[in-house]
Amino acid sequence: PRIGCLLLICLVPFLHNAATIRFVIDRAECFSHHVEYQGDMVHASFVVIKAETPWHYTQDGVDLVVKDPRGDQIHDCCDKTSDKFEFIVHKRAVHHFCFTNKSPYHETVDFDVHVGHLSYSDQHAKDALYNIQFEQHWLEAQTDREAILNDNMSRRIVHKALFESAGLVAASVVQIYLMRRLFERKQGSCRV
Repeated sequence: PRIGCLLLICLVPFLHNAATIRFVIDRAECFSHHVEYQGDMVHASFVVIKAETPWHYTQDGVDLVVKDPRGDQIHDCCDKTSDKFEFIVHKRAVHHFCFTNKSPYHETVDFDVHVGHLSYSDQHAKDALYNIQFEQHWLEAQTDREAILNDNMSRRIVHKALFESAGLVAASVVQIYLMRRLFERKQGSCRV
């Protein structure tokens, strides 16, 4: 079954063509974004933030396929934990962004899309501002991912150190027991 939970939707209030979505993907999840003008530039990025289990540590990513209104493929990437790309729209309409997760774990993905349309001069300033926000958001998502990976690795290292310490203590107890028995036998054989 297809499970997808929408965790966060943030719309930039003064840029109606921008959206940021953080969602959990099981197998597949698709999003649509309407582009109003032919020739607009679409900027998009995604980052796989984390897996559902802290013990899962691989570089498995997700696949993304972007299709235009006719169903023609515009962009694709396979097994990536992050990607940033842009394309020029050749026909105004709804474009589809479909993610596929081949991992057995649910993945949290941060997805950002913005349509740049330069129709008048003050739009240039808004577009430049959004480009800065777009880059900043992508870097924040990358930082979130690295922080989660570092935290999970730290936990694994602590658990491994505790396990190894317990093993060393157990081995020491067994050695002491065996050495006592050996010396007790030696002392018993010397008295005879």
